Amino acid sequence: MSLTIKPGTCLFSAVCETQMIAVKAPADPIEITIGGAPALTEAADASGSVADGQGGGTLIGKRYVDDGDTIELLCTKAGEGLPAIDGQPLSIKDAKPLPASD
Repeated sequence: MSLTIKPGTCLFSAVCETQMIAVKAPADPIEITIGGAPALTEAADASGSVADGQGGGTLIGKRYVDDGDTIELLCTKAGEGLPAIDGQPLSIKDAKPLPASD
């Protein structure tokens, strides 16, 4: 199920407690999953289990991005499932180094 999202869109997992909010999103519809199940735009009771290879857990307050940096999701509630775009799990965005204060 492809979704067209925009910054500020809340996403919920159908199989775990993970909740995310879009910080950056492409204009085109994309296939977003959390824990291997299609992401929902409305909260629902989590049922089922996280798919193989789609688990490992999300961390609250961390930003998840794809390799092309076209989407950025902020985790607002931790859970077991990882967010993915077209089956490719997103990775945690690296922190920017602080400037030197010599």
